[in-house]
Amino acid sequence: MKKRIFITATNTDIGKTHTTKLLLKEFAARGIRVGVIKPIETGVIDGIAPDGEELLECVKELNNTFKALRVEDIVPVVYALAAAPFVASNNTPLDLKKIDLAIEKLEKLCDVLIIEGAGGLYVPIDAKTMMIDLIKYLKATTLLVTHCSLGCINDTLLSSKALLDKNIPHTIAFNCRGTDKSFEEISAPYFSKIGFEVLKVDENIDTICDVLYNQ
Repeated sequence: MKKRIFITATNTDIGKTHTTKLLLKEFAARGIRVGVIKPIETGVIDGIAPDGEELLECVKELNNTFKALRVEDIVPVVYALAAAPFVASNNTPLDLKKIDLAIEKLEKLCDVLIIEGAGGLYVPIDAKTMMIDLIKYLKATTLLVTHCSLGCINDTLLSSKALLDKNIPHTIAFNCRGTDKSFEEISAPYFSKIGFEVLKVDENIDTICDVLYNQ
């Protein structure tokens, strides 16, 4: 099994795809063969998986062996409805074998496989499986991407606790956007007080890569 890094977040639209692309580029710049997979994507209409297409375009520029692949190679499970997989699939049991086979194929082409999740940790995939269970199943080191707007303290600590409760090793990175101008005043003082290292996706991607690779 190659090095697996699962990218999850405190919610949807937090910046998983943006972070995944930065990680791919940073690892590739270090001479490491990179690969990527998004096991499940919803909101796929007429075969167009927006996140998958974006990730595939990125990885093709970094690893020549991915140039022959199609989006279905890196997004093995798709649903049309833009909703939690449980809802989008009408509670169809997750086909783990399909994901396993896709990963097996991709890991022959890379040394580090970045796995992008869908939504947050407790997004239901089927009646028995949450996204956090998929992380555990895949035995992946995890990067929890969180936001920098008001409420990030609660969201970050809750998601981190969920990972700790499942004994999943993880690192936390803050995806601060241009509109998050209040972070340093409203949220950063608490993290500083408890000795919590604030790693920012756009500023500290090199450090984040170091931690994940050695975790």
